[in-house]
Amino acid sequence: QVQLVESGGGSVQTGGSLGLSCTASGITFSEYHMRWYRQSPGKAREWVATITTDGSPNYDNAVKGRFTISRDNANSRIYLQMNNLEPEDTAVYYCHTIDEGKDYWGQGIQVTVNS
Repeated sequence: QVQLVESGGGSVQTGGSLGLSCTASGITFSEYHMRWYRQSPGKAREWVATITTDGSPNYDNAVKGRFTISRDNANSRIYLQMNNLEPEDTAVYYCHTIDEGKDYWGQGIQVTVNS
């Protein structure tokens, strides 16, 4: 079975940094694109970043230049390094992949940025 387990998160001041990680199992990790999404209170879940099987990143414009997505295939993990955080980044963050047309999500982890 496909499982995504997240760790990290927490609360920081505006301008601070946080790192998230997501460990995958049940897939041949190196063959999967991986993504981060986030969901703010009262809002729909939105895409944040993707890292391809080739290690190429893409970002939502809202986080481009501040966030870095990376992957560690040996440990079946992706990371999201978040720098220069803003209150608008406050959300529950989810890692994500697709297997056989089905979405798989991490459990969600809270990131709070205090103004």
